Amino acid sequence: MERLRRILVELAQTETLATYKELADRLGLTAPQTIHQLTGLLERLMAEDAEAGDPLLAALCIGRLRGALPAPGFFTTAETLGLFMGNPEGPEARDFHERELARIFGMYRRSRDG
Repeated sequence: MERLRRILVELAQTETLATYKELADRLGLTAPQTIHQLTGLLERLMAEDAEAGDPLLAALCIGRLRGALPAPGFFTTAETLGLFMGNPEGPEARDFHERELARIFGMYRRSRDG
């Protein structure tokens, strides 16, 4: 879990997004169900971030075919945590994701710069 957080913080500091496959590869996750393993870790991380009042680092992980958006499960988990309401495929999902990215990049830009 800490390794996942470190990787995502590195991405945040360079304002970079990664696909689920790229992130799974960096973590060295192996079959079967590599992406399922990763999403379980990301959901736990989301709960930790939400409890701390921090931006959701899991927002940095996007689906390759989702137009730079996380998978619907990201939004479902955010809804369960009381942070998002709406259609995971709708414009409110894109708005929520953009706000989370802005929070992440703002937080880690400050820590990088100062």
